[in-house]
Amino acid sequence: MDEEYIMHNQINQFIHNRVVSVIGLGYVGLPVAVAFGRQKQCIGFDINVSRVNELKQLVDKTGEVGADELELANVLYTSSLDDLRLADFHIVAVPTPVDEAKRPDLSPLENVCVTVGKVLKQGDIVVYESTVYPGVTEEFCVPILEKVSGLVCGVDFKVGYSPERINPGDKNRTFTKILKIVSGQDADTLDIVSQVYSSVIEAGVHKASSIKVAEAAKVIENTQRDLNIALMNELAIIFDRMDIDTIEVLEAAGTKWNFLPFRPGLVGGHCIGVDPYYLTYKAELMGYIPQVIQAGRRINDNMGRFAARKGIKMLIQSGCSMQNIAATVLGITFKENCPDLRNSKVIDIINELKDYKVNVTIHDALANTDDAYREYGVKLTNWEELPKVELLIIAVSHAEYKQMTLDNLLANVKQGGVIIDIKSILPKDTVVARGFKIWRL
Repeated sequence: MDEEYIMHNQINQFIHNRVVSVIGLGYVGLPVAVAFGRQKQCIGFDINVSRVNELKQLVDKTGEVGADELELANVLYTSSLDDLRLADFHIVAVPTPVDEAKRPDLSPLENVCVTVGKVLKQGDIVVYESTVYPGVTEEFCVPILEKVSGLVCGVDFKVGYSPERINPGDKNRTFTKILKIVSGQDADTLDIVSQVYSSVIEAGVHKASSIKVAEAAKVIENTQRDLNIALMNELAIIFDRMDIDTIEVLEAAGTKWNFLPFRPGLVGGHCIGVDPYYLTYKAELMGYIPQVIQAGRRINDNMGRFAARKGIKMLIQSGCSMQNIAATVLGITFKENCPDLRNSKVIDIINELKDYKVNVTIHDALANTDDAYREYGVKLTNWEELPKVELLIIAVSHAEYKQMTLDNLLANVKQGGVIIDIKSILPKDTVVARGFKIWRL
């Protein structure tokens, strides 16, 4: 891979002469900064001083970039505006969450626009990678940049949009291996943005016809996936009432050549569980009330509670007294093999169990204990300290859990206990043969 990367850069090293900055060094921004830093010095900016100091020590707590990769990259990690002024091609990669009412929260984007506006100069280009609804770059970001900088967009500086496609925890489809959508406010800007990204993206770039097209493309990528998973989740609810194993149905249906291999599951995180709300918000502003997208969101947002209630129901059906029931939940991150806790739907399982007065113990193979407590107010327990329980919920299919022997995985479940296998990682028939009750989403 390193030889291919070097050859790629040798071919493209003279394509652009820009000094690149990446603003926001999280899951999205850090791999971008490292990729450009393999080419020549890149400015890696983040307002989180602790994050900057960790990266200077070659530590990435997100697990996206290894110490060896950090060491090879020439990145100036900084929180200083003076350092940020050295760049003339700014890539913005800050989160775009939703608030409690599921409305877009553009405050991180607003804050970063103010920051960039303070360092903007003649000839600079600002490219946004954050997920937004169509129109945000030109209608929301540009006015802030102009107000703070005193410059005129299109005359003094230019903007573009290139949506991120980072898949946290995926070590195969990394930043340089994923086809990149690029856009610019005019033809000249598009050419420059394309050249800059092409210098590091091995998979190539796709030139969108406008910034709004690129913004829309990003927001529907995850909306499409959200809806497909919602269909699987609704099927799981229906088949549960029919006493049919959903996974067995999907495996049978999957023998047809054009049946799409989606599976039911918890839909959280900072992309799939959030992006559709950006699209529906903009649609409503335009006078259209989305039906299908909102229905899918309602289904997916309820699946954690549905799984928890299924576990409680199975305990009751087995004749178990509901006094002093104990449960262990394995995994609290929003997806497997990733330490990110943001918008994890596992907390819905935990809260629902607690509503039924269940004593809940939580273990996660990757999550940081302090982050879990800060984010959700829950305590993580070491594997060696897990109690014997009546109910085991495998919520996240971390590789560590999948690699465990069945004996080890079930060692702390009481005989005759109930297992809720959200991601279907256990051999169902073997588990039943050992005297346990199991349900798969």
